[in-house]
Amino acid sequence: MRNVYSWHLGQSVLFVSLFAAFSGSAAWAKDVVVKIGHIAPLSGPQAHYGKDNESGARLAIEDLNKMKIQLEGGTAKFELVAEDDAADPKTGAIVAQKLCDMKVNGIVGHLNSGTTIPASRIYYDCGIPQITPSATTPKVTKQGFESVFRVIAHDGVLGVALAKYAADEMKAKRVVVIDDRTGYGQPLADIFTNQLQAKGVKVLERHYTNDKATDFAAILTSVKRVNPDLIFYGGMDAQAGPMLRQMKQLGIKATLIGGDGICTAELMRLGGDNVGSNVLCAEGGMALSKMPGGPAFEKRYKTQFKRDIQVYAPFVYDAVMTMGMAMKNAKSADPKKYLPKLKDIRHEGVIGTIAFDNAGDVLNAPVTLNSYNAQGKFPVKVVN
Repeated sequence: MRNVYSWHLGQSVLFVSLFAAFSGSAAWAKDVVVKIGHIAPLSGPQAHYGKDNESGARLAIEDLNKMKIQLEGGTAKFELVAEDDAADPKTGAIVAQKLCDMKVNGIVGHLNSGTTIPASRIYYDCGIPQITPSATTPKVTKQGFESVFRVIAHDGVLGVALAKYAADEMKAKRVVVIDDRTGYGQPLADIFTNQLQAKGVKVLERHYTNDKATDFAAILTSVKRVNPDLIFYGGMDAQAGPMLRQMKQLGIKATLIGGDGICTAELMRLGGDNVGSNVLCAEGGMALSKMPGGPAFEKRYKTQFKRDIQVYAPFVYDAVMTMGMAMKNAKSADPKKYLPKLKDIRHEGVIGTIAFDNAGDVLNAPVTLNSYNAQGKFPVKVVN
């Protein structure tokens, strides 16, 4: 009986040991769901930007999940929570509160400055870190919110670069400024105007439209009378494309110049054969072909989504990856625990090295000035 008892005892000990080992392994292998909110216009005239941004985010989520990042409690399983703000500030605020109520772990977005500014207050109040890949108005990071970051050059840099180029290299003398009165277009136009006037170049007229307009006949008829050699437009490509068509119809031969909002592949479709060397635009960062990871990212993007990158997809990808790396460094997706790591991050991304200054702006962001030819957008000059 003693041998039988010993055998049963040994089997019991072995079973308990195996169960404990299995349980410990299972506990470590347990998925820890990490939700990253992404917000952009997925409907309306700016939907091509939003879908482009979301695609960049999805590529990053794929890569983070391949890394099997270990957080407290188990292996991180990253999920993208994509929302549509229709480029509308009120909708953006509603979506922001929704994501707060869902207790997402981080936010990448919004796309537009006008939606980012009111939403950033909501995220700050509920303690969720936010990285915008494309909201460029300086105000975004000047609100004193320690949880707000940006991975692209802001309009203070873009507007100055455009004004200097217009005055010093284009030798512009007669300039008209138009903007869409949004949180993006109007501040960019203000910065450009102030810098241009400081360089002694006269702004003949200032006109205003909105981000839903497609008919610019009244504005352009007035513009034609003053015969400018340059028209600055603060706004997006959904307006710049039709504007270029109508400029040609009215015989206006001025160069159209603007920020990253018009610096897209879509501009050529919207403006047709009216888009060429008569367009100059600035984007924060290097041209895609010059980014450290740009060519490889572009190839992967086109293979997966069967379309061209607009502007911001690589910035969105890097924003999501940067947030993920901060969580990895903190071994936690708890905003309170990974926020300090985000402030001190140094991540080698597609667009280059990502590190933030005390305000949350990316350090050493270059500006690329671009024009167009039959093959598409191409870089003219890089301003550091």
